[in-house]
Amino acid sequence: MQSLKYLIHYPEETRNQVSALIREGRLGGYLLKKYPDTHPYTTDKALYDYTIELKNAHLRNSVPISKILYDTKIRDLQSALGTHTFVSRVQGGKLKAKNEIRIANLFKKSPEPFLRMIVAHELAHLREKEHNKAFYKLCTHIEPAYHQLEFEVRLYLTYLETARGTDPLWGH
Repeated sequence: MQSLKYLIHYPEETRNQVSALIREGRLGGYLLKKYPDTHPYTTDKALYDYTIELKNAHLRNSVPISKILYDTKIRDLQSALGTHTFVSRVQGGKLKAKNEIRIANLFKKSPEPFLRMIVAHELAHLREKEHNKAFYKLCTHIEPAYHQLEFEVRLYLTYLETARGTDPLWGH
């Protein structure tokens, strides 16, 4: 069985099924059938508005976010699809703290559920810094299908890695 680095923590049976889809050239078709369309949030402004709308709907009383953008520098997709940073800066004589969210540029042209899962993950970090039970409970509060979408994002990353030289699914 080929290396499926984005799926290493899933059961062997699941990895075998994914390997079969790859061997048969059907993984991309599976994803396209389930998610045929991309989202319209392709600018940093649109991403900001989308994220703030989700935040206001699910985490009204959390800290404000000063910056939300697509980041072309997020390249190690195995370790991060997005980042949440807490930045402290001195302004005048005061220390100002700001929260920033950066989403991998790869998600500029992806299905909206994939983007929503990544945004939910980063928003959950506003309240929970660690990936613990409370963190994942918050993720599923923001996006009830969080775990299924996380798996399918991992399928997409696997597809991108195994389909070298072919056209990506949603025009990257």
